[in-house]
Amino acid sequence: MELTKARKTPDGTRFWRQGQGSPVVLIHGVGLDATMWQLQVEALAQRHEVIVYDMLGHGDSALPREDAELNDYADQLATLLDHLELERVAVVGFSMGGLVARAFALRHPERLAAMAVLSSVFDRDANERSGVRQRLAQTRERGPAANVGEALKRWFSPAFHRAHPERIAEIHEIVRNNHPQGYYRSYALFGTEDRFGTERLQTIRVPALVATGELDPGSTPRMARALAEHLPNAEVHIFPGQRHMVPMEDHEAVNAVLLRFLAKALAHAPSKEALQ
Repeated sequence: MELTKARKTPDGTRFWRQGQGSPVVLIHGVGLDATMWQLQVEALAQRHEVIVYDMLGHGDSALPREDAELNDYADQLATLLDHLELERVAVVGFSMGGLVARAFALRHPERLAAMAVLSSVFDRDANERSGVRQRLAQTRERGPAANVGEALKRWFSPAFHRAHPERIAEIHEIVRNNHPQGYYRSYALFGTEDRFGTERLQTIRVPALVATGELDPGSTPRMARALAEHLPNAEVHIFPGQRHMVPMEDHEAVNAVLLRFLAKALAHAPSKEALQ
């Protein structure tokens, strides 16, 4: 399904809004844009009002400021909700979007009903940190195309590469065509802020889901379990045999897990007053 009727906020955030029901916002990963969620929008919009948008520096949204922080990305979401006149939403963040979801939960807790963090990062070890620093340096020197080929090998299984070469080519072009400054500023945060807000995560009391692929080398099951241990009301789900881009490669499993989680979480989410 193609996303239709893209709109923009006055401050330059491109977004789509589809479906009816309790609102759910999906946040994409670094180097991608809101179109990565097409298969999730199709499923979730049967029960929810679904909002997807391009993060700062991605797609057709405004660039982040030169010294941007994760809180700028959290505030982008809050401003979008103001524009849409939505007081409180469930948030699903993929990869860097999971970091943005965490920042939003800490900065705007009264606006969060539930949080799902997919294929994201937390407390990298020394080897993981070294690898991402190397990729960040390559990006600074050569721009978004510097390591996209290697990224796609990490993100998708060989079987998906063989079966869907057109989809791989499409993702390759999306990453390669990112604005160099927007991509680097975002990637720098993704590469260095994996421990963002660790000492305050226990204050995120809404229902939370932390999920990743069993074979994801950058957003590992160890990270998912460790992050969940810091969240008072979290559950963990590991997708068997999956790598990083599980929302695309096994969308049916992801959609089923998200729909189940949202149904349970939104039925039992604490009130806005209880979170203040």
